[in-house]
Amino acid sequence: MRLNVPVPLLMLLAPSLNRVYAGEAPRLAAAELAVTAGVEVEPVVVAGVDYLRFDAEVDEGLLRTVAEQSARLGLYEESSGLLRPVELPAVDLLDEDLVTIPKYPGKTNEQLTRLLLNVTLSQVVAGPGTRTVLDPLCGRGTTLLQAWRLGHDAAGVEGDAKAVEALAAYLKTYLRRKRLKHSAEMTPVRREGKSLGKRFDAEATVDGRTLSLGVFTGDTRQSAKLWGKRRFDAIVTDAPYGVVHGSSSDVRGGGRDRSATALLADAIPVWAGQLRIGGAIGMSWNTLGTPREKVADMLSGAGLVVRDEGPWRRFGHRVDSSVHRDVVVAVRES
Repeated sequence: MRLNVPVPLLMLLAPSLNRVYAGEAPRLAAAELAVTAGVEVEPVVVAGVDYLRFDAEVDEGLLRTVAEQSARLGLYEESSGLLRPVELPAVDLLDEDLVTIPKYPGKTNEQLTRLLLNVTLSQVVAGPGTRTVLDPLCGRGTTLLQAWRLGHDAAGVEGDAKAVEALAAYLKTYLRRKRLKHSAEMTPVRREGKSLGKRFDAEATVDGRTLSLGVFTGDTRQSAKLWGKRRFDAIVTDAPYGVVHGSSSDVRGGGRDRSATALLADAIPVWAGQLRIGGAIGMSWNTLGTPREKVADMLSGAGLVVRDEGPWRRFGHRVDSSVHRDVVVAVRES
């Protein structure tokens, strides 16, 4: 392979288990690779198989970036009409079954969660090493578990206490069956004599590295109070779509407020304050309920700089007749 010279490469796409997402996967994967690797990407079909074609200098950084892609199956160098396999590094600390075993209504597609993590972390300004990722609407923890697979610490807030209990039960069983050295416990949280709910904390040692995960039960709009002075490198979340479910903690006037827009308007300034300087927020949401321009205005109003050009405009996709999902990332530059 020629070093320090751009070479034509083809990334083989993994099949998606989600039927609706599968139709959009090549286009979304192309946008993800363009953002994270900084290359021009073209979806192509070779012998009936989906690939992404791009030119790049092959170095350790590029290979790691490709290996982390949400839809990556393999990488090949194209030469004289033939494809030569390119070995990719192992980047995941934990097996894929960590995120694929749980099955429940409303679970975010695992590939989309990985994509959202990748594009958000690509914008974090910091040295190499472990990041701390917060999902302030974490549900049963798909984002947190994906962060663990990538070797990052994870934190969350979730209004549904039963969801946190389900995450705790699942993770305890998983770590035990994998025979990993770990600790995991649920404890009540009280401050100033008042009950604030519960907190689940887990640690696991994998290949000599210790990963931490913590989740508070509570209202996402109280995330800063729950986590105190702690700041995060990245905040990554799949926001409520405002169709079937709202935030279970979003109660106004005695009933559930299913307005995702109102929830985001209240929560985004809180989340922005929890970011370290150089940190990034990445979010997916339903544009049929809240237009992209409105979400961008909320993020800008919270002092963040929105990534809103080129491939950043190529993540929108249909989920069903009532949900058109998009992805946005914004950075706290100062």
